[in-house]
Amino acid sequence: MLRASPEGKAVVSKDKTYSQLTVWLLAVRDHRDRAAFGDMFDHLAPRLKGFIIRCGARPALAEEIVQDVMLTIWRKAAMFDPHKAQASAWIYQIARNRHIDIVRKENRPVPDELGEDPGTEPDASQILALEQEALHLKQAIQQLHPDQKEMIEKAYIGDLTHQEISTQTGLPLGTVKSRIRLGLGRLRKELKGLR
Repeated sequence: MLRASPEGKAVVSKDKTYSQLTVWLLAVRDHRDRAAFGDMFDHLAPRLKGFIIRCGARPALAEEIVQDVMLTIWRKAAMFDPHKAQASAWIYQIARNRHIDIVRKENRPVPDELGEDPGTEPDASQILALEQEALHLKQAIQQLHPDQKEMIEKAYIGDLTHQEISTQTGLPLGTVKSRIRLGLGRLRKELKGLR
């Protein structure tokens, strides 16, 4: 059982002490302690916001990331192991990764805009060509391995980041990235002669 010491540390045994942050995180992990989570939130939120802003985020975005990080901490507290990492390192890594995911999502390449005058309507041949391209793409996606198809649909149709897909599916982040990369490679190969 964790006991608070006068110095703001928690004594677990005669030879092991934890920081207050670790004590809060262990209380959340082991007992789903809402009061400890509230104390941790009050302590961490301004520090995380400052850290994320120093990483280059706008203040409003930093606040969103802090909320997301705190929710992740609540959900994933069971994964924390004080013998593998300090609580602060574990938490700041979550914040850093979430910021990187958002930056990548914002910088995702978008298709080139059509070079047409918005006032002109496409003729029948253009509509037919677009429908044929869409049909080829749909067929190519259907031919993908089911695991690759699922990841590509989640990333490009569902507009999820790789980390969000990993969290949603429970798959390691590397597996998600690998399946998307392999699926896109196969799609490029299938659609090579289309343009």
